[in-house]
Amino acid sequence: MSKRWIVALKVVAHAACLGPVAWLVWRLWLSVTTDPGALGPDPTHTVTFFTGRGTLRLLVITLAVTPVRRLSPKLSWLVRFRRQLGLYAFFYACLHLMTYVWLYAGFSWSAMVDDISQRRFITAGLAAWLMLLPLAATSTTWSIRKLGGKNWNRLHWLTYCAAITGVVHYWWGVKSGVKTPLAITVVLAVLLVARPLLAARQSSERRAQSTARA
Repeated sequence: MSKRWIVALKVVAHAACLGPVAWLVWRLWLSVTTDPGALGPDPTHTVTFFTGRGTLRLLVITLAVTPVRRLSPKLSWLVRFRRQLGLYAFFYACLHLMTYVWLYAGFSWSAMVDDISQRRFITAGLAAWLMLLPLAATSTTWSIRKLGGKNWNRLHWLTYCAAITGVVHYWWGVKSGVKTPLAITVVLAVLLVARPLLAARQSSERRAQSTARA
């Protein structure tokens, strides 16, 4: 794919990632000015759910890049979007965390410490954010050079751990019997199974090509 198309698609990706935030800010503005019900009966819950779900969706999309591009060499250009999507996932995770720190805990350290020690879904959510933090911090080209490609790739296996922990956080945060986390759980499970299978298929094809050349 040409560089011009890549740039155009990156602009579209930026718009797609920022669009939901713009919508949320607009609804917040309406709820403060003209329509108190713009964010539903519980605006804090709406914002928390919105940012948390956005984080998980972007994480899953980021994780899907490698398996999808392994399906065909023609899709190798998708890897150019992985870093961008991962950083947006961290951005949404920061919004999600700030929602809790500001709207739930009221910037109270004692309240946050109590929640972390007593409420397991808060603990899981914080753990997932902490896993994403080094990934965002090492997303620059300079960091990749300093760490080396292999070390950088090893570190970014934390993306899977963060996604799994985030899904656990989601399940623990909803009431018993609520199945809203099921869809994202199934998609993540498929990706976890698909990646090693596709990697094995790719290795097998390479061996077959090497044997044929010999």
